[in-house]
Amino acid sequence: MIVRIVKMSFQEDKIDLFKVLFETVKHKIRAFEGCLHLELLQDESNPSYIFTSSHWESEEALNKYRHSELFKPTWAKTKVLFNDKPEAWSTTIISSTEEKEIQS
Repeated sequence: MIVRIVKMSFQEDKIDLFKVLFETVKHKIRAFEGCLHLELLQDESNPSYIFTSSHWESEEALNKYRHSELFKPTWAKTKVLFNDKPEAWSTTIISSTEEKEIQS
């Protein structure tokens, strides 16, 4: 499994526009073959930093998405909203813990 983390830095006045765009495509991305998980995260101290974290069955599945007709127009609409170059990492989980349910 591959965990893909992408850090994007947005122009302040474009953050809400990106969130709307993400809402329109998130279900399609989650339904893409090989996508196991997708979430959108925002930095608490600098809201211009938004991250995607997605889990993929394999690097092949991730690359299939990155070259898809879903990704290309979405990325084209997204990258014009940036105020800095994005950063991306493909990672492998080496250790994980699950959240425990808090009992009253």
